[in-house]
Amino acid sequence: MIKRVMGIILLSWAIALSGASATGLEFAVGGWQQDPGGSIGYKALNSADLLDFDKDLKYDTEIRVQGRAKIELPLLLPNIYLVAAPSEFEADGSKTGTFKFGDQIFTADVDFYSKLRFDQYDIGFYYGLPFLKTATADKLNVDLGINARIFNVETQIRQASIDEEHSATVVIPQGYLAIQFMPIERLAFEAETRFISLSGNTIYSLTGRVRVGLFGPVFAAGGYRYDKIDIDESDILVDFDLQGPFFEVGLKF
Repeated sequence: MIKRVMGIILLSWAIALSGASATGLEFAVGGWQQDPGGSIGYKALNSADLLDFDKDLKYDTEIRVQGRAKIELPLLLPNIYLVAAPSEFEADGSKTGTFKFGDQIFTADVDFYSKLRFDQYDIGFYYGLPFLKTATADKLNVDLGINARIFNVETQIRQASIDEEHSATVVIPQGYLAIQFMPIERLAFEAETRFISLSGNTIYSLTGRVRVGLFGPVFAAGGYRYDKIDIDESDILVDFDLQGPFFEVGLKF
């Protein structure tokens, strides 16, 4: 499902922009050390049906690949920002009380296996504040725009002969704000946030990054990303945070 959504959106923009030339390109890929915390439930009736990531599911920190691309366009066309941050956790856990997950009832104090995929994809459209870079001699820039956060969630709980699985794709609109400060050539400090609180869903991401130019268009960057996700969609109740440091290498033209 998520691949089809991404493919349709990207193909539409490729057709729409076939006659336009990008004025700036930036690509980066790296690893994000993800530390999960919070809880998840599927068709939960009360708090007893919520599974704590640390206490019940026993999830640990994982390192996952993440990537991003920025495409700056000419004239009045909005710039494009694409980000992919997949997550996957699995472990053997246990819970002191009986709990319901989906349509199944799971026994207390009996080990169970669980797996969670929680992939996040961002498609953003933004503009830089006019004349700010020129007024600050290219040292300061602020971007404002809108973002679509696409969640692809897959859950599985297995205990003895009981096996419950569920998947859902959710699209949430967000606002986007970014600040870049470049005190000297080849050194930049960057901060980004994506945020929304709407219809019982509260999602925001905070990213801080230090980017260093190595040679030519090649750069290396490191920083910290914090995501807070509180959503109740498609019978899945998720209230957790995902955070940790990351490192990436990329090209900027």
